[in-house]
Order: sequence, then C-alpha cells, then structure tokens
Amino acid sequence: MLEQFAVALRHTAGNPKSGDAAYTVLSEQDFSGACAEITAWEGYEGTPLVSLPGLAEKIGVGRIDYKHEGPRFGLGSFKALGGSYAAQRVLQRELSRRLGKDVSLEEIRKGAHKDACAGITLVSATDGNHGRSLAWGCLRFGAPCRIYIHAEVSEGRAVAMRELGAEVIRIAGDYDDSVLLAKKEAEENGWFVVSDTSWEGYTEPPRDVMAGYGVMAREVCEALEQAPTHVFLQGGVGGLAASVAAALRQIYAVQAPRVVIVEPELAACLFDSACNGKATNFAIQEETIMAGLSCGEPSEMAWEILAEEASDFLTIPDSIVAPAVRLLANAETGDPAVEAGESAVAGLAALIAACQSAGMKNTLGLDENARVLLIGSEGVTDPAIYAAIMAGRDNV
Repeated sequence: MLEQFAVALRHTAGNPKSGDAAYTVLSEQDFSGACAEITAWEGYEGTPLVSLPGLAEKIGVGRIDYKHEGPRFGLGSFKALGGSYAAQRVLQRELSRRLGKDVSLEEIRKGAHKDACAGITLVSATDGNHGRSLAWGCLRFGAPCRIYIHAEVSEGRAVAMRELGAEVIRIAGDYDDSVLLAKKEAEENGWFVVSDTSWEGYTEPPRDVMAGYGVMAREVCEALEQAPTHVFLQGGVGGLAASVAAALRQIYAVQAPRVVIVEPELAACLFDSACNGKATNFAIQEETIMAGLSCGEPSEMAWEILAEEASDFLTIPDSIVAPAVRLLANAETGDPAVEAGESAVAGLAALIAACQSAGMKNTLGLDENARVLLIGSEGVTDPAIYAAIMAGRDNV
C-alpha cells in the first residue's frame, strides 16, 4: 500500500562540484581490470535488471529499473563483487612481495599458490555481506579468514560466514568498534585488513572493493538503451554509492544521472557530511533495520567522489523499509515479484516516499520523464528477518 510511504524525509540539496574524482579516485583501468577478472570467475552471471512499470505509473515517473543483486554468485548481495576481488588483490600483492616476482590474478584464481596463501590471514569487520564475500574469497583462494561483527549482527549472518570457513568474532560494540578491533588485531598479528572503507594511509583494498562493484554498473549500462536520469544509491560507508556514481560518470559523461544518496536516519554519516561539506562521523545511538547501512564513519575515498557527484542526500525512517520489502515480494503494483533484503530497498522506499510529497517530488525532478535506476543491493541474506517482515512485522 503506497500510503505507507507518505512520510516526511530529511533532505539536503548537495552542491556538486565540477571535478575529476570520478576518474582519478577510481580510474577506468581500475574498473576494467576488476571486470576482466571477476567475469572470469567460475559461476559468473550478470544479475537481473528488473523493470517496474506498474510502480512507475502509480508514483508518476517515466521508468524504474531495479538491479536485483540477490542471485550474485549465490552469496545474496553485490558485496560478492568487492570483498572477494579485494582479497585476491591483497594476496596478489603480498605473494609477489614474498616470492620476489609478479604473481597474476589468474594464478591465484586457479590455485597455483594455495600453500603460500594458507600463510596469509585476511581480516575485516562487517555487518554481514562484506564479510560473507571475504570469507567466500578466502575459501576459494586458500587463505585463513577472520571476521569481526558487532552486537546487532544477526546470528543467521554469522552462521553464513562460519559455513564458508571464517572465524567469526562478535564484539559488544557497534560496527565502527568492530572496525577498530579488526585493525588493531591485524597490526598486532601481521594479518591483512580487507576493508570496504578507507582511512588515512589505507586505500588499496577499498579501491579494489569499489572497482569490483563496477561490474554491476557495467551490467546495468549494457542492459539499458538510454541513460537513466536519476540513480538512488544506498549510503553505508559510501563505497557502493561512490563506485556506481563514478562508473556512470565514466560511461555516460555529461549524460550521467542525477545521484541521490539514501541513508537510514539512524546512521546518516553521508547526509551529515553533505551538510558540513566534509567527511563527518555520525554517532549511532540505535541500530537501523537496514543492517548493511548501519555505519557511522564514511569512507574518505568514497566521500571524495560523492562530494563531486551527488546532487541530493536523503534520510529515511525505518518505518518504510518493511513495507517496501513486502511491496516487491507481493508484486503489489503488478510488477515482477522480487525477494529483497532490508538494505536493498532503501532507494526504492525513498523514491516512493518522495513521490508522495509534491514538494519533494518537484525538488528532485521526479516527473513523467524521469528514468530512475535503483540498486537492489541484496536478496534474502537473513531468512529469519525476511520471514518476520513478510509476516507483517515492521520492526525486527
């Protein structure tokens, strides 16, 4: 029922600056190298781009395309593209250093150095999907894996990582606390952090993560006959949003779509960064239902891109997330049914809610000519939470 989405949204109009971060922070070579490797992985298939004409008609926009990442490598989310590729690149750099010769990604992919990989431990903090991707990559490449999760990460997501061979360490704090502990213990033990967020002096793995996500953007552009006018992108630390925004800029140049960033109001680090004109931490007081977006510290590298590419920043309440999940799953507008996770529908929920407000709809330029791209970043990554939502619970 679309009336469930008629809520007040916090909005800040960004001030995009002409610049070249979309080409320098993430180069065309970064994207092309990741695409060449990832599309060579066993089991690679492009994920569906689902058209939602029924919903588009009901909310008064020209077109809606939803990139459904649920089937990605059987891992349930777009993160499969980033964490695993970044792990492979970390192993490539370290093996080349240890062996005193260039080691190729193909050699690692084909298992030529599994014995050496067994002595290289990779670690990361996660809300679930990034850790699952890293664990999957480590399993394939033969490296030990340690994953740090915070108190609110569901046990179902922890089990999924353990089943891929990862050692999972749960802490009492939040996501940002788990990031700090992963960094600390890696430094103490000579392990290698594979994070999707960057900080001073740490840029290579986050760049590789974002380069991997570019595969998704390339698939979208190959499927579309015309550039979208808008793209609604989930926040989190900003890696997904920055990657897609940069890739679309490189592909479409001046015809690149208007970039709208969407975050939970409970974890709005990018919104606050836009308000302050610089990367700004957000003190999380309560966990959002959108577990994958519960991040208080933006990636500095991602922010560098978003500061130039994003036009608008929105925050949404948790109350509209479960209805968006049910709308897709139940095909309420006559469109194909899609099983999506809580973080996947952030852009969809924001789009519907914005179109319920004449003022917001006009501000964002969402009229009958708008062609909106949404990134459905995950499928059902926690069956228990999904079942509760489908049973009618809005707070899980």
